[in-house]
Amino acid sequence: MNNFAYSRAADVADAVRQIAADRNAKFIAGGTNLIDLMKYDVERPVRLIDITRLPLRAVEETRDGGVRVGALVPNSDLAYHPLIEARYPLLASAILAGASAQLRNMASTGGNLLQRTRCLYFYDTATPCNKREPGSGCSAINGINRTNAILGTSEACIATHPSDMCVALAALEATVHVAGPSGERCIDFADFHRLPGDTPDRDTNLESQEIITAIELPAKGFAENHSYLKIRDRLSYAFALVSVAAALEINGGRIRDARLALGGVAHKPWRDREAEALLQGAVPERTVFAKAADRLLRDAKGYAHNAFKIDLARRAIIRTLAQAANATPQIQSVKKIR
Repeated sequence: MNNFAYSRAADVADAVRQIAADRNAKFIAGGTNLIDLMKYDVERPVRLIDITRLPLRAVEETRDGGVRVGALVPNSDLAYHPLIEARYPLLASAILAGASAQLRNMASTGGNLLQRTRCLYFYDTATPCNKREPGSGCSAINGINRTNAILGTSEACIATHPSDMCVALAALEATVHVAGPSGERCIDFADFHRLPGDTPDRDTNLESQEIITAIELPAKGFAENHSYLKIRDRLSYAFALVSVAAALEINGGRIRDARLALGGVAHKPWRDREAEALLQGAVPERTVFAKAADRLLRDAKGYAHNAFKIDLARRAIIRTLAQAANATPQIQSVKKIR
């Protein structure tokens, strides 16, 4: 690990001033991803700016019936917060599916959004990787790619986004609040993370001099019909091979609104509005779920070792939609798939 300087931000404005003054600095809160990257020599910040004392730990209702979550709220606190458990159980379930209890106690809400995408070669500095060194090549495309992406890939990168929480936030259509030298702005969650294209070194559309201050959830939380299903190699402390967040609004025996997001399959949480449109107005049954799954996966592309993910994702989508429709969500403390 390289030597680095350390400073502490007094408030949000001070944090922005400090990061703007040093392009090679990084914010640190829980540090659950950043410290690993520094140990592997993937990230080499010359300064760490401690933001843990900023007043960004509130979970409070908004005037329009939603909920605003401070960027420094620990993942564990968010998952068990009464407002989240009651109104956004899909989000609570996704958080509890991720990492371990110890990591959830440390990881911040804002930091969860900023996890770097996962790939064996990104963490191996002895191999070429366009995320680490743009233009050096992608070792995963012709290498060991069992856990890599099947959607939204490019010739430059096939890494996957690792977060479970972000898959639920994508389905719920959250908004990310950020602050920077030019003031405050909001980013729709769908626009926060990026596909690799020819710039895979950029995971998000957050500018280098900006800080996440909050995540805002809309009023609709799909508390009645939802499920988060995570398929992984082992029962705990593993990233998803495929994960599915399904949220349905059912009235009169038909689906009136539908949200569907995938994790573990792309450089960002994956949604397809056309697949969701196939569900709207339909009777919730397997044939309809299968059509939505086929639409969502129509452009999926497997590589040497991960082509199995396409069928796995299809079956996971159908199962998760059935769980949501039947109001029998996957319980994260029970590893057997319902």
